Amino acid sequence: MTKIEGWLLPDGIDEVLPDQAQLIESARRKLLDLYGSWGYDLVIPPMVEFTESLLSGSGTDLDLMTFRLTDQISGRMMGIRADITPQTARMDAHSLCRQGPSRLCYAGTVLHTKPRGPLESRTPISIGVELFGEAGLGADIEVIELFLKTLEMAAVDAVHLDLGHVDIFRGLLATADLNIDQESELFELLQRKAVAELDSWVTDNIADPQLANWLKLLPTLSGNSDVLSKAKQGLAGAPDTVIDALNQLEQIVAALSDRDITIYLDLGELPGFHYHTGVVFAAYVQGYGKALGNGGRYDRVGEAFGRARPATGFALDLKSLVTQGQFEAHAKAGIYVPENSDLECRKQVALLRQQGQRVVQGFAGQTVDYKEINCDRQLVQKGGQYVVEKIS
Repeated sequence: MTKIEGWLLPDGIDEVLPDQAQLIESARRKLLDLYGSWGYDLVIPPMVEFTESLLSGSGTDLDLMTFRLTDQISGRMMGIRADITPQTARMDAHSLCRQGPSRLCYAGTVLHTKPRGPLESRTPISIGVELFGEAGLGADIEVIELFLKTLEMAAVDAVHLDLGHVDIFRGLLATADLNIDQESELFELLQRKAVAELDSWVTDNIADPQLANWLKLLPTLSGNSDVLSKAKQGLAGAPDTVIDALNQLEQIVAALSDRDITIYLDLGELPGFHYHTGVVFAAYVQGYGKALGNGGRYDRVGEAFGRARPATGFALDLKSLVTQGQFEAHAKAGIYVPENSDLECRKQVALLRQQGQRVVQGFAGQTVDYKEINCDRQLVQKGGQYVVEKIS
């Protein structure tokens, strides 16, 4: 291995240098303070857990994204977290055991075995909230409003909010009498919006003509809020689960009517279908090829911990949010202090730092690059006193 190769990082593993790190940390503090003002308590889950709890109820996608290692103490298999939501579900079920609604927030690095998309990081910083113990639509609306407030605080322009509901497809699927392979085929066709292939597949596999028409209609049910009227007409007579889902989406759209956002509904889009249990949402901006963040309801997430409480929440990649938003860092220029053992000088340095100033202490014989150390002033002695003056 050459010296150059020894400094290379693995594909998808990135480092964060000072300027960007300051932005990310500033954003993290602001957002966690925001969540706290809404009543969300900060938790810091561990980086690794036994896979039995880390992957419980999370589906195969997360399973494939999780690095594993053997615990040298117990001999059991552990995983490095690829998602923080299952950890908060465990904490809600066992560590906290609250009886009423429990609001939790978090911010921490996760690790993925493979990047989710081209040029994506395998070490995103996940920040988000979880609301446990409330099944009503008010919980979903609160979480979506806080999601939008997050993007507003990040000064993200022209937000497009995608809304969907997995119970529309799930409700239709319940009457289809399909085996697992058929369900997978139908799901895959819907996600690709392969209309011609879907029509042919439905004709070959669905005997009920009304159900066949409903399934063929799903890929066309996308657009602005007007699509809900079209859906109610086209899906008239569908199971109650489907109609309830449409009513919920109508109420959510109404609750967000005063927001300066573009709402896009896609009733055939099924992100996290095997994980989510209700409304799903994501935010996009023009020119950015992936969602800035997403979330939804996942009431079964606590089943594996013996406490299947209702749950809803969202998560965003803080690094992506900073690149697309307009957070301001507070890394103001500092004060340089040449090497000095004088007690009075040390007292002045301590006072300046106590006042919140950035003070960089020099060393004997140091050649100073003021730009490199980000200092535009220096502490000098004049007339027996120490004063701060601009660096010329």
